Amino acid sequence: MNIIATPVREQERIVILDSLRGIAILGILLMNIPLFGLPEAVARDPSLLHEQGTINYTVWYLVSWIPEGTQRALFSMLFGAGILLFVGGKEKKGGGMLPADYFFRRQLWLMVFSLIDVFILLWYGDILLDYALLGMIMFAFRNLPPRRLLIGAAFCFVFMLARENRDLYLNKEKIYLGEKVAAIDTTKTKLSFLQQEQLAAMKTFQEKNTVEAKLKNKEETVLRTTESYKTLYEFRTGEYIDSLVHYLFFGIWDVLLFMFLGMAFFKMGILTGQASVKTYAFMCVIGLGVGLTISYLRLQPIIDAKFNRYEYTRNASFSFYELSRTFRSIGFLGLIMLLYKSGLFKWLFALFRPVGQMAFTNYLMQSLICGLLFYGIGWGWYGRLERYEIYIVVAVIWVVQIIYSHLWLHYFRFGPLEWAWRSLTYWKLQPMKKSNKKEMDI
Repeated sequence: MNIIATPVREQERIVILDSLRGIAILGILLMNIPLFGLPEAVARDPSLLHEQGTINYTVWYLVSWIPEGTQRALFSMLFGAGILLFVGGKEKKGGGMLPADYFFRRQLWLMVFSLIDVFILLWYGDILLDYALLGMIMFAFRNLPPRRLLIGAAFCFVFMLARENRDLYLNKEKIYLGEKVAAIDTTKTKLSFLQQEQLAAMKTFQEKNTVEAKLKNKEETVLRTTESYKTLYEFRTGEYIDSLVHYLFFGIWDVLLFMFLGMAFFKMGILTGQASVKTYAFMCVIGLGVGLTISYLRLQPIIDAKFNRYEYTRNASFSFYELSRTFRSIGFLGLIMLLYKSGLFKWLFALFRPVGQMAFTNYLMQSLICGLLFYGIGWGWYGRLERYEIYIVVAVIWVVQIIYSHLWLHYFRFGPLEWAWRSLTYWKLQPMKKSNKKEMDI
């Protein structure tokens, strides 16, 4: 039993997976920083503060068009592969139900860390709870062959795309029914209770997307974020709880899609660099070619509607987000692996590797650092920086995390939170300082 409880040794680590985790965890901050540093209304609508024609608009467009959503997808793939690594190695050593016991204990502790991220660090975009819960579902599929895992991914893709477009058409119906009622001459016809509800729903949707409503929301958000800890706590945790049910239970297919892909790609050797250059080139060209084209087609109607969701919804016929994101994510993975296979960027992957080995620590550290920088309980920069300036903050945090990860792992086997997570998982304090054997977990 003690053998099974021992974390994987460093020589058993798959180096490229650590590097990919490092790239993903740093890339995720690109997507999260607008919600850390800007009011949501401003983050999603660059026209609100008249950013068109400035560097701010260019930054918004490039991030929204190219990487948006891809790093979270890559991290989900790696989490799926990590399930296979964690459970598979222990099942090979035997131990009956003990590997499953360790795994589910590990997931339950991840839920606890999620609560810390949301209710102490106050990050309402936390993804740890999603991974903790949905990882337990993926445990059941760990022994499937790659072909069946890809079929699972395809089903999740279809379900998520259907869900996305169902939401679109529910809102289109809300507009249609409300505008139909609005056209009734109420001096001649009394509206029924149902018609009054339909009219109110349409007007609420319409008014919520006016410039005036967005500016009011911006001011309220800045006030709540930069006041007392109590006000900040109630606002940020409330936002998380409001979005939790919709994302966790209706967006479930989004996370499962990429976990399925991660398991399949790991078993096919794609994530470990064992696939051919031709395979990675195909993923890169098709993924980015199709994905960026669809991403352009997705953004253009939003821009044409002047970022008014009411007008966009009225005119849109199809929602492209999941389609675009899936292709771009696969394309980015292909591009990264082409760089890896070329052998010319060993220094780059070596730079990211320690960041990936400490991905858990670095993820929560991003919540801590950004909270101190932007919330009122810290420096209070929330809503005070321009859009391009928050990405300068991203670059600085990247440098700090790269240097910190290299220095820490020079002396220790694990990142501090990785050590705590492993110790809790195995009910045993893990050795922290490096020894000659350098035993490390994945």
